[in-house]
Amino acid sequence: MTRTRSLEGWPLLGLLSLLLLVMAAVCLAAHSYEVAGVRTVIRATARTSLVLFALAFGAQAVLTLWPCALTRWQRRNRRQLGLAFAVSHAIHAAAILAFARMDPQGFLQHVTTGTLVSGGLAYVVIVAMALTSFDRTAAWIGPAVWRTLHWWGGYYLWVSFIVTNGKRIGQSPLYALPVVLMLVLLALRIAARRRTRMLPRPA
Repeated sequence: MTRTRSLEGWPLLGLLSLLLLVMAAVCLAAHSYEVAGVRTVIRATARTSLVLFALAFGAQAVLTLWPCALTRWQRRNRRQLGLAFAVSHAIHAAAILAFARMDPQGFLQHVTTGTLVSGGLAYVVIVAMALTSFDRTAAWIGPAVWRTLHWWGGYYLWVSFIVTNGKRIGQSPLYALPVVLMLVLLALRIAARRRTRMLPRPA
């Protein structure tokens, strides 16, 4: 029972956050807390953010298409998975700032003005969605504003993942995998919406 509870709700968020921090600490320690370690954290949290976003973004769709214990768990903990994504990207941002401070020239070689603007806007969206992922703040802005923010915010982040990884496919074909994952998630959401519309409505 205790193990099950640790994988539900806020204990789940705490566990995921702890694991993310431990991962970052291990990456830094493995490279003696030098720039290489910071860049390893950037790459690692980019991947964990992708996975956590995908789990939250596709939660309702997979439950609609394949209702089972696992997809019900995923949908039930969508809020915590989304907040864990925010934690992962917060660590990602901290590592980027550390990279810029420790190696300014190397940092400037990897960023453009467009990247800074689009990435900065993505963080504004993440913060706004995270702050409104609690009952009190969600009630404060109202259900209509909440739905609009999380719908448009979710799709903005979806596009960001496609653009960020798509432009790097020339460097490595592996960057195509996140793009394919995002397209699969979109297809699942469309299929789930169509199935919902086909279901008979209660009288």
